[in-house]
Amino acid sequence: MTPAETDEASSSRPRVEGDREQEILQATLAVLCDVGYDRLTMDAVATKAKASKATLYRRWSSKSALVIDALIAEKAHPDIPDTGNLRDDLVAMSCAMGGLADQKPIGILASVLTATQRDPDFAAEFRERFLGPKAAANQVVYDRARQRGEIRDDLDIDLIAHALPGIVLQRIFLLGDQPSEELITSVIDQIIMPACRA
Repeated sequence: MTPAETDEASSSRPRVEGDREQEILQATLAVLCDVGYDRLTMDAVATKAKASKATLYRRWSSKSALVIDALIAEKAHPDIPDTGNLRDDLVAMSCAMGGLADQKPIGILASVLTATQRDPDFAAEFRERFLGPKAAANQVVYDRARQRGEIRDDLDIDLIAHALPGIVLQRIFLLGDQPSEELITSVIDQIIMPACRA
């Protein structure tokens, strides 16, 4: 078979999709939680998913692309809350499934933190595709609050929007607190809301 015929045959193969894709993404998360990003390999995922490495590479060009897709598939995407006030919006967003109080995504996040420092390609994709939508949702919540007159005009929204997850994750990862609604509401009530008030 000539190289051109090989390329044509490869491109005509069905893409990994549907239930099979989800099985591979779940296998990726399982390996990620077991060994962390640094030690995760395409071989290990293929073995866990009972697939060939070639099958993985037909769908994902790199380990970082596979892991990011797995993270996004696992992440819940609730509607942006609009309760009518900033405090309740922040509680609803942070305490929903997939939020800061959800132990499973917090555990997964712990397994990729070192990768954001060691793998620039992964870090760029992680920030754009995984963190980006969350940051955009936060921006909407704070913009609405500003329009309602709940926060002062000179508040740096980009700075305050990152304060809540920053404080909560620091307490979870460095101080050993458990992710909980109580922790999140305490940070919102004692730090975020006082900082926002006009």
